[in-house]
Amino acid sequence: RYALRTGTYSARHHIDRQVTLIEAETQEALARDRGLALSPAEHRRNLTTRGVPLNHLVGRYFSVGAAFPAGGAVLYGGRLNVPCRYLEDLLGRPVFRPLIHRSGLNARVVVSGTVRPGDPITPVDPTSLPPDVRAANEAVALEPAPDVT
Repeated sequence: RYALRTGTYSARHHIDRQVTLIEAETQEALARDRGLALSPAEHRRNLTTRGVPLNHLVGRYFSVGAAFPAGGAVLYGGRLNVPCRYLEDLLGRPVFRPLIHRSGLNARVVVSGTVRPGDPITPVDPTSLPPDVRAANEAVALEPAPDVT
């Protein structure tokens, strides 16, 4: 929906929002600590991870699926995702504040590839990427985080 500019936040498009990831552990904590069950279909992120500290991937290359260059996708971690009131309105549940600083990671696609459920997420050495691909990616600055108040 954002590639076609039909999504809610299409007017504020940035390359760092091509893919969003969220930790399964966040969903579990919301349910356990706040009584807010949030299914993968409800959180509106593209990928749900387990055992991957997404904060550590900001400004880093990583593969999802087969290790690069064997066919998985290579992503570049942008800024940490910021929750939106729109999600709270859609769900009719108070998820905005509990998701501040836990809403996942925005990422850009550097190399497309196949991603399947259960695929590993692994760091990618930037020097293993073709120099032109890396230069094109690094020519675009990371999106600054908005104020969340």
